[in-house]
Amino acid sequence: MSETRKKQPPIAIDGPAVSGKSSVGKAFASRIVYRYLDTGLMYRAATWNAVQNGVDVSDLESVAAATAEMRFSVSETGTGGNSILVNDEDVTRHLHSVSVDAVVSAVSAVGRVREIMVAEQRRLASEGGVVMVGRDIGTVVLPEAPLKIYLTATARTRAERRYKDFVSAGEDVDFEEILKSMEERDRADSSRANSPLRPAEDAKVVDTDQLTMDEVVDCLFELLEGII
Repeated sequence: MSETRKKQPPIAIDGPAVSGKSSVGKAFASRIVYRYLDTGLMYRAATWNAVQNGVDVSDLESVAAATAEMRFSVSETGTGGNSILVNDEDVTRHLHSVSVDAVVSAVSAVGRVREIMVAEQRRLASEGGVVMVGRDIGTVVLPEAPLKIYLTATARTRAERRYKDFVSAGEDVDFEEILKSMEERDRADSSRANSPLRPAEDAKVVDTDQLTMDEVVDCLFELLEGII
């Protein structure tokens, strides 16, 4: 790790599910030559691990224990994205499955799970030069980040995006079920006791409803000017 990279301050991007965080964060990181970290994949990995091991996600102690025992690592792909290994298995392709979507909010709300993930996220941020994407990056993980972005869009817009992703992947899904799941997850993420989803007080809020990904990246680049 170079000393130059260690001195590069982190950038925090938060927002609800399918608000564009992942695609925007990845493109933005590439544009400013930063690493990219999608912290949502880490919580999804914990969820996948619990589901695979038959853990009752309503049993908080069991979920916490399964996560504590899980060996996991995050690495960069050749295209600038992230891949996740759980117990030496690359599980990245499974992390946006319907079964994970259904219970990821419950797993993510477990205090011990968040402690484990936040500690690793802060360790990765200490290496410098990272655009970190999630739901509590600006408020909890990296409150000192000089640039905090909060991306948002309506639940219907985000459900339409997720529906198109599933259809493109050849999955047979119902749009109304996806919309209902999206709305329920928004309520769960915003009302949980541990690290509720909300913009940091000094975050720049960007509504992505009517913007293309490139337009959002341009907006973020303008916000960055003069900060780093």
